[in-house]
Amino acid sequence: MIYVLLSVVCSVLVSVLLKLARRYGIDIGQAIAWNYLVAGALTAMLLQPSLTTLREPGVPWLALIGLGVLLPTIFLALAASVRHAGIVRSDAAQRLSLLLSLLAAFALFGEQLTAFKALGIGLGLLALLCMVWRGRDGMAEGGPAGWLYPLLVFGGFGAIDILFKRVAQAGVPLGASLQAMFALALLVALALQLWRRLRGRSRFTARSALAGVALGLANFGNILFYLRGHQALPQHPALVFASMNIGVVALGALVGLLLFRERLSRINLGGVLLALAAIGLIARA
Repeated sequence: MIYVLLSVVCSVLVSVLLKLARRYGIDIGQAIAWNYLVAGALTAMLLQPSLTTLREPGVPWLALIGLGVLLPTIFLALAASVRHAGIVRSDAAQRLSLLLSLLAAFALFGEQLTAFKALGIGLGLLALLCMVWRGRDGMAEGGPAGWLYPLLVFGGFGAIDILFKRVAQAGVPLGASLQAMFALALLVALALQLWRRLRGRSRFTARSALAGVALGLANFGNILFYLRGHQALPQHPALVFASMNIGVVALGALVGLLLFRERLSRINLGGVLLALAAIGLIARA
């Protein structure tokens, strides 16, 4: 379980780095671009994927291109969500995106709906509503961004997971698909940075580059340790899945509440607890 714990820490560390970015004058867009350069380099060095499979017929390039576009843009949405809604809501919304991939599994991939999964989906949707609930005071303080960005994170990461399932279903090895996705995401992130640079909204800073390296290490570590967790416990995929998702929601809540003093209403806290229950039910199914 040490691999799952390390994956949880890396996942929450990504949110912490995004939370601290504005405080230390870090350009998020630039850091995200560096992040994909680092993640791609680590994939090549540590996973050593064979890219010949990407030249074979049947490679779902539309799904890979979709992932290349979504990864950096949803990363920007996650950064905005952490800034406006906090780590607790953002991490929980990201993990609850599994509800969309579950619905897609039933509608597109022929998976059978069980009572536990149906109950988990219902609780998850209720949890999402509770977590984005701001109330009158919250709306006045944070505006619509406080609920809009978590919803974008929820929808975006759900779409990413569905596209990832499509790539896996096509038989593309994980290492090769990650290498392709990171390369495409880097191109999209660089294009966004070039557009911002031409409009005078961005300039290179060593601080943003270093933050991007740290972000890339945490992002890749999250993926690598999660995979290692499944390899170490091949007979218990549900345990790895539940531990990862519940761990991120729980640790994210502790970090947000204790380290950053994020303010949550009772309804928001209830949503976090419902999210934990929903993930547990889905994993049990």
